[in-house]
Amino acid sequence: MTDSKRRKSGLVADKRYGSKSKSPAPAKPRGASGKLAQKRKAKSPRRSGGNFITRFFGWLFGLVWGLIWRTGMIVVLLVGLAIALIYSTLPDVSALLDGRARGSVTLMDRDDKVFAWRGDQFGGVITTDTVSPHLKNAVLATEDKRFYYHFGISPRGVASAVRINLREGRGPLSGHGGSTITQQTAKLLCLGVPYDPDVWKSEAEYESDCRQGSLWRKIKEAVFAMAMEAKYSKDEILNIYLNRAFLGAGARGFEAASQRYFGKSAAQVNPSEAAMLAGLLVAPTRYAPTNSLKRSQERAQVVLGLMEEQGYLTADQAQSARANPAHLSEAAAAQAGGYFADWVMSELPDYFGGNTTEDVIIKTTLDQRIQTSAEEAMRFIFQEKVRDGSKAQAAIVVMSADGAVRAMVGGRDTRVTGAFNRATQAARQTGSSFKPFVYATALEMGHSPLDTVVDEPYCINIPGSGQWCPKNYTNKYYGRVTLAQALKDSLNVPAVKVAEAMGLDNVRKVASEFGIESDLAAGPALALGASESSLLEMTGAYAGILNGGSSVEPYGLTELRLQGESEVLMGTGTGIGERVINAEAAGQLIWMMEKVISEGSGRRAALPGWQAAGKTGTTQAARDAWFIGFTADYVAGVWMGYDDNTPLSGVTGGGLPAEIWHETMVRIHEGMTPKPLPMQAPRQPKVIAQPKPAKPQGGLGQAVDKLLKDLFGN
Repeated sequence: MTDSKRRKSGLVADKRYGSKSKSPAPAKPRGASGKLAQKRKAKSPRRSGGNFITRFFGWLFGLVWGLIWRTGMIVVLLVGLAIALIYSTLPDVSALLDGRARGSVTLMDRDDKVFAWRGDQFGGVITTDTVSPHLKNAVLATEDKRFYYHFGISPRGVASAVRINLREGRGPLSGHGGSTITQQTAKLLCLGVPYDPDVWKSEAEYESDCRQGSLWRKIKEAVFAMAMEAKYSKDEILNIYLNRAFLGAGARGFEAASQRYFGKSAAQVNPSEAAMLAGLLVAPTRYAPTNSLKRSQERAQVVLGLMEEQGYLTADQAQSARANPAHLSEAAAAQAGGYFADWVMSELPDYFGGNTTEDVIIKTTLDQRIQTSAEEAMRFIFQEKVRDGSKAQAAIVVMSADGAVRAMVGGRDTRVTGAFNRATQAARQTGSSFKPFVYATALEMGHSPLDTVVDEPYCINIPGSGQWCPKNYTNKYYGRVTLAQALKDSLNVPAVKVAEAMGLDNVRKVASEFGIESDLAAGPALALGASESSLLEMTGAYAGILNGGSSVEPYGLTELRLQGESEVLMGTGTGIGERVINAEAAGQLIWMMEKVISEGSGRRAALPGWQAAGKTGTTQAARDAWFIGFTADYVAGVWMGYDDNTPLSGVTGGGLPAEIWHETMVRIHEGMTPKPLPMQAPRQPKVIAQPKPAKPQGGLGQAVDKLLKDLFGN
């Protein structure tokens, strides 16, 4: 046996039999592996518990994941079905370009120039191919720079909007919405729900519902947007957006807005104009250039920066656009005739006016040069002659002798729409401006301007009211005066005496036939303008005096037709009606009224180089002050007062109203050749029998006796 074998046997024996004297030492694990074995053996019970927890959480995760992906699949399936359903209901894109619920009214002046719009204006269909590329780029840069790359919604945009809203202290869905152009178009379409007047109280309520921003609404909006992306091309969606977006001042779509603000097609706008139009999208009313050109230009600067940043403009192009900001067209800048346009619209049948479903074109009598003259005159007097902070108001009407209204200012704020129009809606006491109709009655009944009447203390017993004693403004009496002098100096007692002598019913008849349709006072105070009337009515009545004694119906519309049609559906040739007084009486009355301006209470209204006639008017406690007058070419009326009937301080009809009239007429007649008034010198005078002064305590019988003696002689 070899040595190696012996060694091996010995080793085996040693393992099999231990020494009696000493127990064999336990075998030690070798190296790290041995130590790990001991640790594993010691922790084996805890390893069983760990497996249970792991299996539990694994099971729970699997359950949750299963619910998530199954729910997700259900949601995706439902969204897909919703998209498919909406897709099937979407019409051809051409049916969505003009979605207005009502039509528009375009108003043109006497020279066929547009000066105002009402309703929802739609300038015509534009497309991404026909619109100015600057405008298309401005819209994309401002509203949705990734429009051509997303599928209708932009998660990145929504997340960014939520972050901005939270940073600015608002709710996550308040303020910035992160909506894509497709989502905005879905909102413009009201998610496919058309306007139904039987369901909605008004179009405004319908649109308000369309614009609500609840979470559920946002979800429906997103689904509708994805359906649109499936149905239409990107350019078709953008076409709908360009044609339906509301851009302020009643303009629907960029073509209407471009025509409204710049007087040109959306195909022709330059970068600065395009930036201004695109800037309106964020807040059409706030940034409308007709509300604040400066604010609109500042917003356009931001849009130009975005266009440059996104590569739509070079640095030189952007700088040039900034240096040359967009400006309004002449008509849009003037904003002339807002009160006039409102008045014309109020005279139309609803189906051609505020509720029209057609696009209507109206030619009017407005003269923008005269309108501007009246507005400038109003501003000048209030800036130069009225104390700062005064709440006093004024109104102006200018018309031709046939009743064609050439200008209308319904208040101190001349650039308004839908405001209270003091020229047409305010019924105020007329004061002494009514007196020409008293004397018109006398002249028509055969009297002369040189006939006389006694100005003296005078009282009348009025049944049910007691004794009434009119007094002159000066609290003085001037004895025997001619009718011309009585009108020139606006004496009250002679006016009352003449009205009583001619018959109050006759005076009322003449005044009403001249066009004063308001209820006329029944008592003798009628002669002093106790009745109420509007400035438009009174100016029209004076136009009847100028034209030779025929009644006048003030008018502003000359032709009405549908857009694109040549047939005239409504028209007015003239406002002259029936004769009220004969031509001789009218000519003599004009002669008397000329004295008011050249010699009497209306001297502040005098026009150098021109003959002018008119009459002042101041009511009790100076609550109303009037001046109405005319040249051979135009009639103008001015009213001044407070809306709440507060008395004017130190103002009479011969004061500020006469000055406003003067400033208006000077501007209107600039460059015109003076023409003489159609007045006629009076015939030889005779005395009008007058009652003797009545004592204040006289009874009704005594007053009647004296009136009879006056009429029939002593």
